[in-house]
Amino acid sequence: MADNRQIDQQQVRDHIDSVLQGCEQVFEKFFLAKFMGLEFEYLPAGAADSDKTHLKITFEVNEMLMNPQGSLHGGVMAAVMDISMGHLLHKTAGMGATIEMKIQYLRPLRQGVVTCEGGFIKKGRSLSFMESRLSGSDGKLAAIATATWKMPDA
Repeated sequence: MADNRQIDQQQVRDHIDSVLQGCEQVFEKFFLAKFMGLEFEYLPAGAADSDKTHLKITFEVNEMLMNPQGSLHGGVMAAVMDISMGHLLHKTAGMGATIEMKIQYLRPLRQGVVTCEGGFIKKGRSLSFMESRLSGSDGKLAAIATATWKMPDA
């Protein structure tokens, strides 16, 4: 990757201003989700909230989200996978907290639209076991996460 990559400071300022105007501290609209440009689609589309089984999140790779090596930062990937599971759990069962999460990074992503899909492995009353798969615009898997979630009110 070329060493001459740079962040357009005015573009960053404009982006942050736009995010600040459109964010709310609620699911799907909180600052980090807006900053990363996350789009949310709960599936199946026609199902009641409690019957949703997956959450598909899409976003565009951009320079603000890259590491110094020129690929999507692993922490960004981890955050999006965590969001895909946590938002799905919230939509279907209520508040939850990540107890543990394991991530396997399979390949770097350098450009294009990223798709992340979170789902349930086993949904319980007090604990849920979940997974998230993150793929590049070519459809190839770039990372996979598994996690255990605790419902604090259970």
